[in-house]
Amino acid sequence: MPEGHTIHRLAQDCLERFGGRTVRAASPQGRFTDGAALLDGRLMSDTDAHGKHLFLGFDGGFPAHDCDHGCGTSWVHVHLGLYGKFSFGTGPAPAPVGQVRLRLAGPGHYADLRGPTRCELLSDPEKRAVERRLGPDPLRDDADPARAWARVSRSRTTIAALLMDQKTVAGVGNVYRAEVLFRHGIDPYRPGRDLRRSEWDALWADLAGLMREGVRNNRIDTVRPRHTPEAMGRAPRVDDHGGEVYVYRRAGRACHVCGAAVRSAGLAARNLFWCPTCQAA
Repeated sequence: MPEGHTIHRLAQDCLERFGGRTVRAASPQGRFTDGAALLDGRLMSDTDAHGKHLFLGFDGGFPAHDCDHGCGTSWVHVHLGLYGKFSFGTGPAPAPVGQVRLRLAGPGHYADLRGPTRCELLSDPEKRAVERRLGPDPLRDDADPARAWARVSRSRTTIAALLMDQKTVAGVGNVYRAEVLFRHGIDPYRPGRDLRRSEWDALWADLAGLMREGVRNNRIDTVRPRHTPEAMGRAPRVDDHGGEVYVYRRAGRACHVCGAAVRSAGLAARNLFWCPTCQAA
């Protein structure tokens, strides 16, 4: 499942290509036909992201969401889930290939959305309701890490599970979870309530920095300069996810820092990766 940096990058990419322009919309697959008809010919005025949720804003309200106080912006809410994908192209849009839930097309650009878990129209109040259900997002300027700490500091749940709980911290996925805990030498099985506030503040600041780099570079890199392939004289990582990491999907391989074998185990229906030496209990 794409992590938060990918969704924020998609919001930027959509705004760059379609922002301030009238957009043609269609649902070649047929599962979003009514919604696409309401979007067709509207101006994309804004985009937003909160955690793993993407919002595309269009001028004016939709008929199904008329309200007494008026709606300045209406939103397409997209959650990619495990299989969703947003792809972009340039030039005239060709005939769609595969199950395209939503196609957006503007001057010189088009975008195809395939396989999302959610693609729906929301009013401003409905968008805010979705966001209220989410924890603070390290990539947002309005994020309050103290709100996440209030949940973490009271919980017997492991910090590894809490970081993946989108009601606690929005946008963190399996890669950032494993890597930030390694970078701070924290045993992933420690209960949240056993963390010190200083440890939490350091985790949050590091997540924000790593995820901003992810938005910039459109990939996840978490190794410090002294542990890059060039600095260590090792071969670069070869993986579909790209990027240089310490422990994620490196089970059984030598830790870049101490040489111990990286471990893996199931936790909350996902694979957890950690170094038993660098992250000793």
